[in-house]
Amino acid sequence: MLFIVAALLLLGFVLGTVAHAPLTFSVATGVVIAVWLGIFALRERHGRRRHTQAH
Repeated sequence: MLFIVAALLLLGFVLGTVAHAPLTFSVATGVVIAVWLGIFALRERHGRRRHTQAH
């Protein structure tokens, strides 16, 4: 429950910050985050495949 409250507070802070940032900055930051999450997902998928084949 405490995790949910902290996540909502952080989300509110981030959304408030984005509302005051220029649109180009918000879009660029969103693209960077999306690429980072995509790379993370690919590394996780690749790591799990290699790990399961070794056993």
